[in-house]
Amino acid sequence: MYYRPHNLRPSAWPRRIAALFALTVLALWGFALISLALAADAPPRAAEGYRAEMIRNARYVFGMDAPIAMLGAQIEQESAWRPEARSAYAGGLAQFTPETATWISGVYKLGAAEPFNPGWALRAFVLYDRQLLDGNEGASACERWGFALSAYNGGQGWVNRDRRLAMARGADGKRWFGHVENYSTRSTAAMRENRAYPRRILLKLQPRYANWGAAVDCSGVR
Repeated sequence: MYYRPHNLRPSAWPRRIAALFALTVLALWGFALISLALAADAPPRAAEGYRAEMIRNARYVFGMDAPIAMLGAQIEQESAWRPEARSAYAGGLAQFTPETATWISGVYKLGAAEPFNPGWALRAFVLYDRQLLDGNEGASACERWGFALSAYNGGQGWVNRDRRLAMARGADGKRWFGHVENYSTRSTAAMRENRAYPRRILLKLQPRYANWGAAVDCSGVR
């Protein structure tokens, strides 16, 4: 009498094939989801074309420990690395207003203001960021950058007023997150935009540029 093993019964094969097919589909779907997640957390493709120039300018201005990951995140926030980007009042990679571009060009002797020229914009950008950082105190590098980024977005004058108001209300004037960021007399819309700006750059976008260079440690910020 011929014995046929149970696991080789013809009736079992369709089920096995279906199960293997389902597992294959699930694996491919999982791989696709992982790929999409990784792509969402990567810099825009356009960023790579300006990476070397930005790093060179950043290290020239800030030194070899320049916060390159943060600077890359800031450019992404401003223009998504599109040198032709325009908004209602500003333009270029760093989204300078004409007045700010002209002022920076004069102060740092950069020649004619060219905000739509990527090379000019990146040099002016890191110089301006350095000035804002030097002009703000902070309890940590992250807090200090919180002040500087708020100033980049809305002006140093507003940061100074907000700091004074926060201190008058008992908040720590050297801490941006959870302290000065909670106080302002700006319009609701302006305050919402300004307060989201440092958080998005430092907490959300900066990790995308981790392999570009040094980052600003904001691990304690919630």
